[in-house]
Amino acid sequence: MEDDARSGHGGRGGEPAKGERVADWADGRLGVYGLARTNLRKVFPDHWSFMLGEVCLYSFLVLILTGIYLTLFFEPSSAEVVYDGSYVPLNGIPMTRAYESTLDISFDVRGGLLIRQIHHWSALVFVTGMLVHMMRVFFTGAFRKPREVNWLFGWTLLMLGILTGLTGYSLPDDLLSGTGIRFADGAILSIPVVGTYLSFFLFGGEFPGHDIISRLYPIHVLLLPGIMLGLVVAHLILVFFHKHTQYPGPGRDQKSVIGMPFMPVYMAKAGGFFFLVFGVLTVMAGVATINPVWAFGPYRPDLVTTGAQPDWYLGFSEGLIRVMPGWEISAWGHTLIPGVLIPFSLFPLILLALGLYPFVEGWISGDKREHHILDRPRNVPVRTGLGVAWLTLYVVLLIGGGNDIVATHLHLSINAITWFVRIAVFVGPVAAFMVTKRICLGLQRRDREKVLHGRETGTIKRLPHGEYVEVHEPLGREQLFTLTQHEEQPPYEIGARVDHNGVRRPVTVSQRVRARLARAMFGPESRIPKPTPEEYRELTRGPGH
Repeated sequence: MEDDARSGHGGRGGEPAKGERVADWADGRLGVYGLARTNLRKVFPDHWSFMLGEVCLYSFLVLILTGIYLTLFFEPSSAEVVYDGSYVPLNGIPMTRAYESTLDISFDVRGGLLIRQIHHWSALVFVTGMLVHMMRVFFTGAFRKPREVNWLFGWTLLMLGILTGLTGYSLPDDLLSGTGIRFADGAILSIPVVGTYLSFFLFGGEFPGHDIISRLYPIHVLLLPGIMLGLVVAHLILVFFHKHTQYPGPGRDQKSVIGMPFMPVYMAKAGGFFFLVFGVLTVMAGVATINPVWAFGPYRPDLVTTGAQPDWYLGFSEGLIRVMPGWEISAWGHTLIPGVLIPFSLFPLILLALGLYPFVEGWISGDKREHHILDRPRNVPVRTGLGVAWLTLYVVLLIGGGNDIVATHLHLSINAITWFVRIAVFVGPVAAFMVTKRICLGLQRRDREKVLHGRETGTIKRLPHGEYVEVHEPLGREQLFTLTQHEEQPPYEIGARVDHNGVRRPVTVSQRVRARLARAMFGPESRIPKPTPEEYRELTRGPGH
């Protein structure tokens, strides 16, 4: 036994144990030993904000698990039946088989209602987590080289998550989801020339048709999740390859990484966090009712539910429609509806601006270097202001999408709310940008003063000549490094228009635009110069400091 232990074999007679034989077999065909040696000890930085991405991943896994369970009992059919089930108030009511199977899942399948609600809450948390995670990446500049492609993967996941949510809550065919489908049909019909053809193709005839549920079902359970799963895998591969970015701090630069090894520390924390997310989602589903389809009743084209609201991530698009004036243009026997077409077009364009921003900023700055250290949002006030302006627009339009709910709950005029939103759509983002930029510049000034003069202690000292001053405590080296680590690269400039031979150099329009944008984003009006070593030594030398 001692010889076996010394030789490292767990089997009898010096033979490898079964687990070792399996590992050796896998290594001979997959090279797992070398792979594990290279990657399992890989170091990852650690910060609480990195868990936002993990919330997205784990809620997506919960979505897949609960979705598989629901597909076993849901029937995506528009065939009409008369309900005779456990929910007595709806007995004798005509409805589609899709709605009937949803009621059966909720009242007759063991655990069905809990799984339905976990699935719906997970969808909301998934989209919320993606948006918050992307905003963290945006404000800290984590999208810069070499992570632009990963930003596009995340943005595409957000768009597909919104579409998957739309197709998912439309499947039960209740009165609320049917109202949402009618909204989507109206947007499709507003497309000039081809809108009617697209609507007939999608619904299988005049709205509501008989094919929409059977067509949305494979899109929701196969097509979109399959694409999203591939994007999630690609996203994680790139995260693993590039590693997380790091916040400024001592010992952290563009080449070194301070953190914990992937195995066992990171894997143990990730596994525990998965069960924590799963538990929170289960508690939410158990105590908070969501999407009670039995309270809405089956969909009928001649009815609409009071206070019909989509999930929050689509309230943005509905807000665009609700606050837009109901314009119509009739010409040559055709009717154009810009009151629907314009906001229907603006919705993807506003989201597209977010997706393309890293490439726009890279073109303006001309920075081709790799960046693994994050920006503090205050040190890039224009980018931070743009992000806050985008969020302000989102919130304003979300209010517009629920103007009837706001009016009834706050006892306000719905017309007053609509006009407030129409004005705030233009004024709100601009005001938010200006205020955010001023706050960032003020925080930069405070950091500069803190570096040069230290931290205020609250201790008042009287000088020999009678003056009272507050004693400042010098910052430690770690804090000084963190506050001054950021770079202040000069903005792009066109340069001299005339060369040394007196020949006028041609300047393109794009160069002029780039120079103006670079001056606005990175010029002297958008940053407070950080203290130089000479300034710091001048103020800190001698006993008078």
